[in-house]
Amino acid sequence: MVPPTPAGALQVFGDRLELAVRFAAILADTGVSHGLIGPREVPRLWDRHVLNCAVIHPAIDLGQKVIDVGSGAGLPGLALAIARPDLDLHLVEPMLRRTNWLSRAVDELELTNVTVHRGRAEQFWGVLTAPIVTARAVARLSELARWCLPLVSPGGSLLALKGSQAAEELETDRALLRRMGAVSEVIENFGRGVIDPETTVLRVVLGDHPSRRPGGKKSKTKSTRRS
Repeated sequence: MVPPTPAGALQVFGDRLELAVRFAAILADTGVSHGLIGPREVPRLWDRHVLNCAVIHPAIDLGQKVIDVGSGAGLPGLALAIARPDLDLHLVEPMLRRTNWLSRAVDELELTNVTVHRGRAEQFWGVLTAPIVTARAVARLSELARWCLPLVSPGGSLLALKGSQAAEELETDRALLRRMGAVSEVIENFGRGVIDPETTVLRVVLGDHPSRRPGGKKSKTKSTRRS
């Protein structure tokens, strides 16, 4: 059963709220049956998942291309695509059953600004780049940076959705980030007055001439553009 739509959802999604409600319904149904969302998460789908992801959209400039690494249940990728039809979302996910689910969800929601890619992040080094790369609950910052920073275009940002551990991870891994070409790191909070606690985002900004790892494998990847 889909939980009631909170009042704050209208503030975030505006005239696309109906799409967001449909997305929540898909998560509560096949998202659970396909193992993307645990059944205990259904009562808190909005605050913990859909809104938790969608509220970060002000961190992204108008009309940007965004790569979402480890998209899983479309969080934050599909939530951002619904809230921001101006964005060009590329969802990267290695597991076949998840990419199949994502493609079906995109079709059901009739989203035209989403491309689903099957493969690991490193398989897209040298294939995909974007000024914004997002990731949520994928790995510790050190691993996340190794996977994601080669996908960030010069001067762009990695937006890592983190919880209370953001500051600790940043303190531990800042030297690694700098070796990989980061020039600044900022912890930002989003969703004041909409969700509690707010969503914590660690923004890692890449320099104009970042260090790069060698390009990864380009095989065994599959992309589907929804139109």
